[in-house]
Amino acid sequence: MNLRDLDYICAVADIGHFGQAAEACYVSQPTLSGQIKKLEAELGVTLFERSHKGIRVTGIGKEIIAIARDARDAAQRIKDVAAMAQDPLAGTLSLGLIPTIAPYLIPRFVTKLQTTLPNMTIHYREDITDRLNEALVMGDLDVAVLATPPMEDSLDAIELYVEPFWLLFPKDHELANLEKVSMADVKDEDVLLLTEGHCFRDQALSICRPAQKRRQQSLRATSLETLINLVASGQGVTLVPALAMRGGWISELDLSSHRLTDKGASRQIYLTYRKRFPRQKAIQALAEVIREGLPESF
Repeated sequence: MNLRDLDYICAVADIGHFGQAAEACYVSQPTLSGQIKKLEAELGVTLFERSHKGIRVTGIGKEIIAIARDARDAAQRIKDVAAMAQDPLAGTLSLGLIPTIAPYLIPRFVTKLQTTLPNMTIHYREDITDRLNEALVMGDLDVAVLATPPMEDSLDAIELYVEPFWLLFPKDHELANLEKVSMADVKDEDVLLLTEGHCFRDQALSICRPAQKRRQQSLRATSLETLINLVASGQGVTLVPALAMRGGWISELDLSSHRLTDKGASRQIYLTYRKRFPRQKAIQALAEVIREGLPESF
């Protein structure tokens, strides 16, 4: 048994297909299948049930694969600790960001990162909160910028910044006549929201009036850009996080905006990581670089 075999069984369990798992591990399918059969013979158990309908992880297979993940994580920690002894701020760091943060935050710190931490290479991954959290727990991701606190005991987080919400609406909208705006002023207008799975949708809903009337939209928006363009076409109003308000696109699209006065109309942004992740200095350094790139005020 070796770490390569553990990589193989974890890949098959994650992907659910021998051929695709082989591609992910950069080996041929016969090689991967053969090694897994040898491992099953060595252990004297069946890890995967194979049939024409596909594969299924057996009960004992689930237990062994869970241990295999821990072993892989331990092996990576050994490598990280050794690298850290040479230079704690060098090496590769995988960074995840949610879609309502990534395009607005990355440009603010990427150049500074290259000059401040020249020996650190960042691999970026944009995805929704649930998948980033899962990747963190599984060890497939080192750190993530999220708008929710850690949901797993194995995770910890640094509070990066608090980001207010703004309400975006067409320039000729009646809300443009108000000096201050709260969600109570949005009477019967449609509040356009992101589709399910985005934490920003849940955060927006938390400050919307429960009884507010909304027209059913056939389009399920998966990006802020889509929502903004819907507002520009007169389809309703939407909430936008403060960093997304930077730039000249508001005037270009003939839109107006107000910072919401509602209590709780903001979100705490976290830099989340595994408690056992050995490169704590690298995470702290990354947090500082990100903070330095933020505007002085929102």
